[in-house]
Amino acid sequence: MNTTELLKKIRKIEIKTRSLSQQIFAGQYHSAFKGRGMAFSEVRAYTYGDDVRFIDWNVTARFKQPYVKVFEEERELTVMLLIDISSSTLFGTQSQFKQDLIAELAAVLSFSAITNNDKVGVIFFSDKVEKFIPPQKGKSHILMIISELLNFKPQSKTTNISLALQYLTNAIKKKCTTFIISDFINTDFKQALRIAGNKHDITALQVRDKGEYFLPNIGFLQIKDAESGNIHLINTSDKHLQKNSQMWWNDNEHALNDIFRQTNTDIIRLCTDEDYVPKLKEFFKKRS
Repeated sequence: MNTTELLKKIRKIEIKTRSLSQQIFAGQYHSAFKGRGMAFSEVRAYTYGDDVRFIDWNVTARFKQPYVKVFEEERELTVMLLIDISSSTLFGTQSQFKQDLIAELAAVLSFSAITNNDKVGVIFFSDKVEKFIPPQKGKSHILMIISELLNFKPQSKTTNISLALQYLTNAIKKKCTTFIISDFINTDFKQALRIAGNKHDITALQVRDKGEYFLPNIGFLQIKDAESGNIHLINTSDKHLQKNSQMWWNDNEHALNDIFRQTNTDIIRLCTDEDYVPKLKEFFKKRS
């Protein structure tokens, strides 16, 4: 798209998602993600009732009387968005493409984060890390992220979620809140998710389109695999083909359910023809 079209689309997304973030999600987001934990603040003399586990033995030895470490809750978060920009996200048969919904979700989460004075970083991935945007604060940073997401041209078409998770684990040293936004057609990422989840607070946002689940009964149809580029002529009226297609999607969902359950990862399932606001609100409420 040209510069004028891009700016109009950025502005449209900003107006819609910023309003949602301020009016609906800001408070719930703040409650759901309360910070990385406890940060060291100071040491003070031990008093009766203090937890002996927090005694600072070095300071105690130096001053020959007990001192304890004092901690304060860290309110500032680092939020990382792992965004799938592989070719499968270009699909859509309803009111929008999957990549359009992904862009809105990324914007809503980003504006909610900066309303809470948090940093936001992004990893765009296909079957490799296409771009890493380090965490920063501020509206201009968020608008830059949205612009990049709308206009970025990936070098690869296929998907490797494991690689993106491995990059997150290596690139972000301190615990952060992470959202993976993908259609999760690829299911070979359990081990990488387990490792990353031991370090970070991870939530999966699955974006799908109803046209993926059900073949339309319209006779012969030429289709192209967005990721492999292979072209096939199929008979959508073939009952055997319809059954196999449905079985593949069911198997994919069962595999994902097992992965997220075994790694204790929260999952929010969203569809291109549905309003995502109620599901995000429900999720934030449960996390609060």
